[in-house]
Amino acid sequence: MERTPGPGTRAAWTELLAVARRSVADGLVTGTSGNVSLRVDDPALGTLILVTPTGVPYEELGPDDVVAVDMAGRQVLGGLRPTSELPLHLAVHRDRPEARAVVHTHAVHATAASLLVDEIPPVHYVTALFGGPVRVAPYALYGTEALADAARTALTDRTACLLAHHGTLTLAPDLPTAYDRTAQLEWLCHVWLTAAALPARTPRVLTPEELTEATAALSTYGQPPA
Repeated sequence: MERTPGPGTRAAWTELLAVARRSVADGLVTGTSGNVSLRVDDPALGTLILVTPTGVPYEELGPDDVVAVDMAGRQVLGGLRPTSELPLHLAVHRDRPEARAVVHTHAVHATAASLLVDEIPPVHYVTALFGGPVRVAPYALYGTEALADAARTALTDRTACLLAHHGTLTLAPDLPTAYDRTAQLEWLCHVWLTAAALPARTPRVLTPEELTEATAALSTYGQPPA
């Protein structure tokens, strides 16, 4: 019997596609290099992880191309194969129940920064969005459990990490927040690279106390809930 996603799952898929397409439009992804996932609870099918499929341009995907796996990684919906980075997404969804959304990109400045340091210094208060200085997970081949394990460690007490020679990984309770963290991380890496490129100068960094202060301030940033 063919499984059919519920209305909520279909709406979540539409949201996922919008974020995936935005990552290309904003220059954070080239071609089919990034991937996005979103955990949903479908009344008929249980807990699902919606994921972008591997090797398919996002503009070619439509509402009937839903791809979903269960928490064990077994495909539940769709005829297209899930992203090759499925182990990476599963690791986050299993380890971080508060994170329903995961965004992975090959953003240029973040990838470049991953070649130079083991941690992005706190040169700006947006570092607080990530729980502290963003770590760089050691290189491992894409799509492997080794990469998932490296990312899992780098994400300890953090909402983002860099993947050495590879790109970015962010998590959040929802897709808009996960995407915003991705964009902010790329911007932070751009700022640090720009400052660090000056000869014989070392960029100043914020103290732990200043980051704690920024964390508190950012917790009430924006409009109050309706």
